[in-house]
Amino acid sequence: MTTTPILILGGAGKTGRHVAERLRARGVPIRLASRSSEQRFDWYDESTWLPATAGIDTAYVVPPYDPPGLALAGRFVQHAAANGLRRVVLLSGRGVGSPGRDFAVYHAQLELENAVKDSDAAWTIVRPSWFMQNFSTDFMHAQVLAGELRLPAGDGAEPWIDTEDVADVMVAALLDESHTGETYSLSGPRALTLDEVATELSAATGRQIRYVALEPEEHVTEMIGQGASQVEAEALRDLLAVIRNHRSGYLSDGVRQVLGREPRDFADWTRTTARAGVWSS
Repeated sequence: MTTTPILILGGAGKTGRHVAERLRARGVPIRLASRSSEQRFDWYDESTWLPATAGIDTAYVVPPYDPPGLALAGRFVQHAAANGLRRVVLLSGRGVGSPGRDFAVYHAQLELENAVKDSDAAWTIVRPSWFMQNFSTDFMHAQVLAGELRLPAGDGAEPWIDTEDVADVMVAALLDESHTGETYSLSGPRALTLDEVATELSAATGRQIRYVALEPEEHVTEMIGQGASQVEAEALRDLLAVIRNHRSGYLSDGVRQVLGREPRDFADWTRTTARAGVWSS
């Protein structure tokens, strides 16, 4: 286990904050780096890269999800490894490199994974399915409150995963070098369509929530109207296309492989999240 601080990029994000909490609870020193943290880090400002990694052996890397950001993340890992970074745990995406993912964002994710593998650092790659927490944060949270999940996923299914399960896997990978050179695919215990997700959310919240199946370009237009850039909206469209095209309705056993237990079920997560008041406003 490393005795120097572990760098966490994305420490305020869906997985990063849970990883940080778990490491602190174990007494492991960490360094959070972002545009707003004391240790400033900006993917788009390479002058912030070297200071963020100074004296660091191990890093948890949460890249941007759009192709330009993913390309920067690959360059960052190779730059950091050439300047002393010894170990990298990368958050990637489930199914990277698989058939049916002929989109720019998936090619960029695969190129990032290859850049990590080709760097001088030891590596572990974790590929989770879509997060349950997408429905409790960001634009999907607003959609739950509005009573409509407006997404271009057709009638495809996804085995949504709890980010706390992802964080548990990440911490194991960060602290135990036996995971070096491994790629783990993670999912929840069952695949749900968006209609089924809406039913589960309705039962947990007491609200009437329905799924509105948008066309992909209709969704891009809505996302841009809500403040997303064209690149971000199109990257999200392409990520959702894998669900829409029925390429994502399978299960992965990475949680069991790493932790020796089953992942959390979506229904359990929705009930707990509803009791916490996340959808009460």
